[in-house]
Amino acid sequence: MSSNVNQANPTMRGTTRAETGAADEAYLEPSFLRRLRWVDWLFAVALAAGAGVALAQYGRWMGGYDKAVLIGAVPTFALLGWHWKPVRPLMLVLAVLSLFAIQLYQGQLARADQAFFLKYFLSSQSAILWMSALVFLSTLFYWVGLATRSNTGYSIGSKLCWGAIVLGFTGMLVRWYESYLIGTDIGHIPISNLYEVFVLFTLITSLFYLYYEGRYATRALGPFVMLVVSAAVGFLLWYTVSRNAQEIQPLVPALQSWWMKIHVPANFIGYGTFALAAMVSVAYLLKQRGILAERLPSLELLDDVMYKAIAVGFAFFTIATILGALWAAEAWGGYWSWDPKETWALIVWLNYAAWLHMRLMKGLRGTMAAWWALVGLLVTTFAFLGVNMFLSGLHSYGEL
Repeated sequence: MSSNVNQANPTMRGTTRAETGAADEAYLEPSFLRRLRWVDWLFAVALAAGAGVALAQYGRWMGGYDKAVLIGAVPTFALLGWHWKPVRPLMLVLAVLSLFAIQLYQGQLARADQAFFLKYFLSSQSAILWMSALVFLSTLFYWVGLATRSNTGYSIGSKLCWGAIVLGFTGMLVRWYESYLIGTDIGHIPISNLYEVFVLFTLITSLFYLYYEGRYATRALGPFVMLVVSAAVGFLLWYTVSRNAQEIQPLVPALQSWWMKIHVPANFIGYGTFALAAMVSVAYLLKQRGILAERLPSLELLDDVMYKAIAVGFAFFTIATILGALWAAEAWGGYWSWDPKETWALIVWLNYAAWLHMRLMKGLRGTMAAWWALVGLLVTTFAFLGVNMFLSGLHSYGEL
């Protein structure tokens, strides 16, 4: 009987019972939507309700673009929350803390130095300083965990990293509100200068790391990734002290555009994931040379994280580059002007395009891929920071 079945179904020839069973299980597995539980749908309904309240209360001050972004955020964050469950409590805590801070202000910016919780915890400057301290502590505990093979050290480092993300995002949301308290013509999303984008870089890099930490069930990459995050925070603190950079400034005319709200975040998702991949490559090179070899994940896992981080970063950086060209056409009348920032953005894009091409077409792996990812961080850092330090052009909004 079985031979007749095989003759009647040539595609089944050579198929093992295990393969057939796996195929049957895949066929019987419910669809993504059917796997969702009532809690998942409740989360989506809560997001929709929050957006509805925001539209009802503030809709008359919103433009068509702002309303479209708010409405589009509902399915976007619902899908994100369905895919990665820790995002849900994060969103809830951010909503509670930021709304609490807004209530404490009572419409007066001066209360930042008067109300206890604002002065010491929830004003933008206080929250971002707490974020900075927690990043340093997180890095320290991750290294303690690696050095002593202590799950406790790793666990504390991970929790401190989550705490830094909570306070950093709270600071950014409150800063957004504070800018409108200064003046409705001053108010803007806080991603317009070096101070604000360094906070954004810190948060994006940390958040992506925590995703991979949970996805691969390893905390041994934390000591390496948090080093680059700590370096960013170190620069942020220096920049704050030396330039009084925490002060909210009006936007220059070229930045008074809705393009900024999508171009900059997409750009820094690229920067953050490229930096993450570079630090994973450091772990790869150390393990390959027998340094901390028994304490680090397998080379295959490190290689996979490196590849996926670069792939995600490249996708968002490509989107950011296209959006930047459209923004340039609106602001300066041309899609491309070979401004230093544009030129170095192209160099970054070509670098990672070549890396991915060699990976997918030529099977690039191992030492060469790791060194290339590490060198890519140097190229990206110059495009991110070096251009502002040593070159000038149309993008000179955050010069040192």
